[in-house]
Amino acid sequence: MESEPPEPTDETFDTRETIGGEIESDEDNDETDEDDTESDEDNDETDEDDTESDEDNDETDEDDTESDEDNDETDEDDTESDEDDAETDDEPETVDDLPLFDAHTHVIPTEARGRDPLFAEQLVEWMDANSVDRAVVLAFDAPEAYPVQAPSEWVLDEVASYPDRLVPFCTVDPRAVDGADAAADRLEHYIDRGARGFGELKMEMDIDDDRLEPLYELCATYELPVLFHTDQQMMRDEVGLPRLENILASYPEVDFVAHAHGWWSHMAADVEPQDRGRIPEGPIEAPGRVWDLLAAYDNIYGDISTLGGWNALTRDEAYGQAFLESHHDQLVFGTDYLFPGHQIPHFAMFEQFDLELDAWANIRHRNIKGLLR
Repeated sequence: MESEPPEPTDETFDTRETIGGEIESDEDNDETDEDDTESDEDNDETDEDDTESDEDNDETDEDDTESDEDNDETDEDDTESDEDDAETDDEPETVDDLPLFDAHTHVIPTEARGRDPLFAEQLVEWMDANSVDRAVVLAFDAPEAYPVQAPSEWVLDEVASYPDRLVPFCTVDPRAVDGADAAADRLEHYIDRGARGFGELKMEMDIDDDRLEPLYELCATYELPVLFHTDQQMMRDEVGLPRLENILASYPEVDFVAHAHGWWSHMAADVEPQDRGRIPEGPIEAPGRVWDLLAAYDNIYGDISTLGGWNALTRDEAYGQAFLESHHDQLVFGTDYLFPGHQIPHFAMFEQFDLELDAWANIRHRNIKGLLR
């Protein structure tokens, strides 16, 4: 802050003396004029002193400003140092120190298959008990997807109380809307409500059915990942997954997450048609199409949830280890937790297999975070 100049002091000098006549008065006036001149000079000198004082004050203010800037820089350096220290303190040392993001869970509104419903509060309690930090919650809009539907609108309502823990996905059944425009309107509505992906895509049709093409195009437009269930009944494909490969090539801007037996049976090369609906057993003699597609396309990911995914990794642990090492950047951890008390073996994988922490970080949280809208 600049110093304000001192207020000038007005002094009045009465130099006229009437005693002694006009000459004395004139002389007095001359002397008074000289005194006034000297006074003016003194005032000028005072003004110069004040100006110099102001300049000194300005320089002092500049020095203070520079000092403040130096202090600010010191404070910034201290803050950066503190942040660096915090990052160092939080550096994970074991796989259990890494965040865990479940890419495949559900909430179910009513009893199904003799199992109790599963609500968001119960899901979060289960997550807490198993050290799961966040979870994707998938919808069932197609009536054949599960004995009871879990519509996208209800899923969005149910998870709304847990925005930091639960990430909702949505689906649109193309048979239930009147054309692509209606599908787009519905999808935009779900996105506005917080949906960050599309799934679980699980319908009784081929994976490359013409009715699905507008949905794939919309997911490309809105940058939504598509998590799909494929087996011999839902989102069907032939042995070798030619239909899926066609979709991957046709929609390179869409990230697909593959789930269930139709995908994981192709962990091995020797796949029979019935394997697409069951869990194959025995050791793996040669790697199958899953390995090939992950190597050839960067828009396909594997969801290791369900017993199908677990079996794919553990039926031949040497192959499972090699698979995790070579494709950890395209795999997401998932459980398919579906009802209260559902037993999940997947948590044992972090002790059963040996990976670098960076690879585990991809599987546990990085990959799914990178896919979300």
